[in-house]
Amino acid sequence: MRLISTDHKTIGINLGVLSLFYFLLGGLFALLMRSQLAEPNNQLLSNGTYDELFTMHGSTMIFLFVTPMALALALYLIPLQIGARTLSAPRAALCGFWLWVCGGLVMQSGWFTASGPGQDGWTSYTPLSTGSYTPGVGQDLWVLGVLLAILGMILIAICIAVTVARRRAPGMTMMRLPVFSWTALVSVLMVIGAFPMMVLVMALLYVDRLGAHIFTGFAGAVDYEDLFWFFGHPVVYVMFFPYLGAAAEAIAVGAHKRWFGYTAFVASMLAFSVLSMSVWGHHMFVTGGVTNQYFAFTSTLLLVPAGIEYFDLVGTLVGGSIVPRCAFLFGITFFIQFLIGGLSGIFLASPVLDYNAYGSYIVVAHFHYTLFAGSIFGFFAGVYHWFPKLTGRLLREGLGRVHLGLLIVGTNLTFLPMFFLGSDGMARRIARYPTHPGWAGLNQLETAGAGLIALAVAVFLLNVVVSLRRPRLAGPDPWLGHTLEWATSSPPPALNFTEPLPPIRSYAPLLDLREAADAAAAADPSDPVPVP
Repeated sequence: MRLISTDHKTIGINLGVLSLFYFLLGGLFALLMRSQLAEPNNQLLSNGTYDELFTMHGSTMIFLFVTPMALALALYLIPLQIGARTLSAPRAALCGFWLWVCGGLVMQSGWFTASGPGQDGWTSYTPLSTGSYTPGVGQDLWVLGVLLAILGMILIAICIAVTVARRRAPGMTMMRLPVFSWTALVSVLMVIGAFPMMVLVMALLYVDRLGAHIFTGFAGAVDYEDLFWFFGHPVVYVMFFPYLGAAAEAIAVGAHKRWFGYTAFVASMLAFSVLSMSVWGHHMFVTGGVTNQYFAFTSTLLLVPAGIEYFDLVGTLVGGSIVPRCAFLFGITFFIQFLIGGLSGIFLASPVLDYNAYGSYIVVAHFHYTLFAGSIFGFFAGVYHWFPKLTGRLLREGLGRVHLGLLIVGTNLTFLPMFFLGSDGMARRIARYPTHPGWAGLNQLETAGAGLIALAVAVFLLNVVVSLRRPRLAGPDPWLGHTLEWATSSPPPALNFTEPLPPIRSYAPLLDLREAADAAAAADPSDPVPVP
């Protein structure tokens, strides 16, 4: 019955567990690719097999892990954080989950066809992805799988947005939404605004593959790249914002201090989401088909909301009573490592500099520093923070620190050398490279780093198994949390809350209660008020 439950928590857990499976599968694809690139002129994999792994690694991570995992966190947590007992239109959310499941199965089923799965990258640019260039049912299955997965995520996003609009508890105004809820809300709004374009693109591409010749580059009636990147850039922020919110929640709780600059942070999220819908053309600077000045300007403007978020981080840490638990440490690492990806994004936002970097490993490094060194660390901050709420059990801090250390070293060993390879002229999307001074050594470092990442993930899985088999019970609020999910049992009951909700006077209602109790105790030390 768990697979057809309409409880938002169950749907969120199911979506999250399956997304984690795809994370492991996509990671396996990456390890095979890095093994191929460990040596110059390596013949471990053929060009075709490498192209298939390259395509399915990116597609699996983006369509089947990072994006749906962000929605899984939102599905589970937003009703709890806003004091709602249920999700709006839960049957529609369940339908969305199963559409996504079918999309993932259809996409991966290409491995079992004679032609293999898709071979044209997660972007599948035309004309390479049209029937005349990539015949065979494998690419058809990729297109249909992406279409179904995107449809499913749109349905889930609509349900989350309606829940925020209609089911907030009394006193939970929009400007009292928790930090994570705001980051998840702007993400689902971008899903609703941008993802339908990807449904249209995949539908047109499938018709094109049947012989309609809709996409023929700039000489044709429809330009694939413009349509694709109208989806492709907002999805990057969908894959970032909820993990930013998770890291912020973990840091604020670890610092025993409310998130600094809440109003400015909300404004930055809204500005970020609007700007994300207006910068898609910076992926096409070198084509000559976009107005480079406009897209360079809007892309550079992203500095402003990003700077606000980092200022708020520093403000939260200053004067805090910091307890450096794993969730806090993963959150801090998220901000530090994402900074590398963000700063390299400024570099790529300049057309003159982008001309040199385009098509090189600099772009690969930038992308992975935002979505792996950034979002994945934010994801793990959320896991260590909310695992007790989901399961009623605590993850082991010792194993968590080993996990963190291995992941930091592995991540930077894998992706930092890519900047140097790219600046030295190594092109991306190649299955093998010639002997060149320094290239082999840097690629070997990257392959070793990928192995350390795999080891770090294995330590995390061991931590989960140990923590579930030898439970250390968490109780309802092991961290002295700030938001309403910590006002109920761990795990929460079917309708989320069995006791009346505390008064909601800010975005951190439980912290408000503790501060009021501390103030009352300080005013009358002879009659202390117990801390909730």
